[in-house]
Amino acid sequence: MPYSAPDSLSATAFGEDVSGLRRTGRLSSARWRPSPNFGPRPDGASISLLVVHSISLPPGQFGGGYIEDFFTNTLNPAQHPYFETIAEMRVSAHVLIRRDGSLIQFVSLLDRAWHAGRSCFQGVEECNDYSIGVELEGADHIPYSSEQYRALAELSAVISLAWPDISSDRITGHCDIAPGRKTDPGPAFEWLYFRTALEEAKSDQHSGEPPNKGAV
Repeated sequence: MPYSAPDSLSATAFGEDVSGLRRTGRLSSARWRPSPNFGPRPDGASISLLVVHSISLPPGQFGGGYIEDFFTNTLNPAQHPYFETIAEMRVSAHVLIRRDGSLIQFVSLLDRAWHAGRSCFQGVEECNDYSIGVELEGADHIPYSSEQYRALAELSAVISLAWPDISSDRITGHCDIAPGRKTDPGPAFEWLYFRTALEEAKSDQHSGEPPNKGAV
């Protein structure tokens, strides 16, 4: 049966056709940079979790196209000593949110991106099978930008319209599904501010500056 948004919710949100997103997995608001690092979701897997990550390349530095290169297997190890340690890794995310709030999509939301690794949420392992992975350009101890919070809240609101199983309590951090192995998005990420912004986004509202120690 074709998907239709609940009567109480708009079929269009923040410029996205929600029913079209559910059908194609492609965000019209994101620049498309396809990654080869994905596969099909297991038969019967329901998209029901959103995982927030963070990444910066080189670590603690922002800007440039290194994250895009990393997720598309085109990172040049000669460009930085750290890149030599990760150049052979094959990982991806569905979406990256840059510091200015712009979106880059690497994998269709319908497909299984390689973002979570060994993971478990509420007793269910292999989170890649049923989750959407969103990367923030950032680092554990560096404040995220207000533009990123706004973009993440709006994106999360759209995704939860398209896949209603992703309720607010099923949006979590990489650190929470892989404790002891991963720490992102780290203590710099203001979950309370984000969840407030998310509720406002769901009402087509926009919040002001985050109370997070001077985000830049």
